[in-house]
Amino acid sequence: MSRYSLETIISLIFLISTYGKYTAQTANDSVQVQEIKPDSTTVSLPTEQNRLNYKSLIIPAAFIGYGVASLTVKDLKQLNFSTRDEINEHRPDHIRLDNYTQFAPAVLVYGLNAVGVEGKHNFKERSIIYGTSMLITSAITIPLKHIVKEERPDQSNTLSFPSGHTAIAFASAQFMYREYKDVNFWLGISGYSLAVFTGIYRMLNDKHWVGDVVAGAGFGILSTELAYWLYPKINTMLGGKNKKSATMVMPYYQNKSIGIGWVKTF
Repeated sequence: MSRYSLETIISLIFLISTYGKYTAQTANDSVQVQEIKPDSTTVSLPTEQNRLNYKSLIIPAAFIGYGVASLTVKDLKQLNFSTRDEINEHRPDHIRLDNYTQFAPAVLVYGLNAVGVEGKHNFKERSIIYGTSMLITSAITIPLKHIVKEERPDQSNTLSFPSGHTAIAFASAQFMYREYKDVNFWLGISGYSLAVFTGIYRMLNDKHWVGDVVAGAGFGILSTELAYWLYPKINTMLGGKNKKSATMVMPYYQNKSIGIGWVKTF
C-alpha cells in the first residue's frame, strides 16, 4: 500500500504540472486575440472577445471530482491515510513557506511587468482579473470548508476540505499562465511548479489530505478561468468605456483575510 500510495501521488503531481501543456493545445478553440500595449494603470486595451472554453474546464473538473470522491470513496480515503502515514514515517520538518508561495506566481507577473517583460494585460486589467480570481476562490473554498467539515490530518480543526492555500496557489499559477502563454510558453507554465510545491507542503505540514490538495488545485484553476471570462463584463461595470476615468483595483492579504480594494477617479 505504501508503494501504491507513492506512485499515485507522483501521478497526481505529474497530471497537475502538465496542465499548462494541455491548455496550450486547446487554446486555439477560443477567441482570445489581443495586441500587447505598454503597461499602464489608466489605459485600457480593447475588450477582447472572451468565451469560456469548455475544454479548459475538463482538468479542473476532474481534480474537483477526485477531491469530492475522496471524501466518501473507501479506496481514495484509504489513500489519504496511507499517504499521511508514509509522510510521517520520514518526519519532515514543518516549514511555512507555503504561506508565501501560494501568491508567488502572481507576484512574478507583476515583477516581470515591472522590469519590462510585458504580459497580456496592463496593470489595471490584470489587477481586476487577479482580484476577481481571488474573490471567486475565497467564495468557493471558505463556505465549503464550513459545509464539509472534514477534520485536518493534525486534528487542529474541521476545515480541511478543500485546501485554500493550494486553491490560491493554482489560481495564481493559472493567472501567470494566461498572462504569459503567448509571450513565452515555458515562462507561462513556470508558476505551476510553485503551486505544486505549495500543495505538497500542505500535506508535509500535516494540514491537508491528498484529496483536499487535488480539489484545491481544481478550484483554483477554475476560479482564474472564470475571472478571465468575467473580466469584460466587470470592466464595463467599472466604467471601462469612460476614457477620462481611472480605476485601480488591487487584491490584498492581511490578518489571514483576502480582499480587493477599488479606487476610482473621474
